Amino acid sequence: MGTTSYRWRQLNTEQRAELLRWRKASEHPWHSPPHRVGSDLQCYHVTAACYEHAHHLGHSLQRMDDFASALLATVAQAAGPTTAWCVLPNHYHLLVSTTDLPQLTRALGRLHGRSAYAWNAEDDARGRTVFCRSADRAMRSEAHMWATINYIHHNPVHHGYTGDWLEWPWSSARAYVAQVGMAHAEATWREYPILDYGRGWDDPAR
Repeated sequence: MGTTSYRWRQLNTEQRAELLRWRKASEHPWHSPPHRVGSDLQCYHVTAACYEHAHHLGHSLQRMDDFASALLATVAQAAGPTTAWCVLPNHYHLLVSTTDLPQLTRALGRLHGRSAYAWNAEDDARGRTVFCRSADRAMRSEAHMWATINYIHHNPVHHGYTGDWLEWPWSSARAYVAQVGMAHAEATWREYPILDYGRGWDDPAR
């Protein structure tokens, strides 16, 4: 995938299929069901964006892939299961279970720092601010969790990067459907709609 700029929307059907096959080799499983609110492992929706929503993550397909792998590895070491995730060109979302949110926040901060240092060297942009701080919201109920899963998996469509949430390579959507089945996924979508989920904090800028 030797592209020098992020151009998912410009790829043709064959190129997108090739990319999906390439990503499938490193597919991370979807963990189901999510831990219940009130258990030792609390579930959080964690999100972080590039500064001013610049497309630093989406500079290249390779950078997107490398960051997605590094993000999931970081969370696996610092927290519990990642229930759902999505990486976009300028931000990412996680639904993750942990008993120590500050530890996870510190680990994500270190990942942001390492990534910024490497990308600024690659882009000849020393001193550039790359990431904003991460934000988190605890799941208040089972309904909140399932709406969050739907929101995370639908996020590439919400931001206009693709017309089909199962087509986006950098998310747990395909693994989720493979595990629960399309009928269950569709029923969950109807039962726990996203409605205005994210309004006011998930910047629509692309």
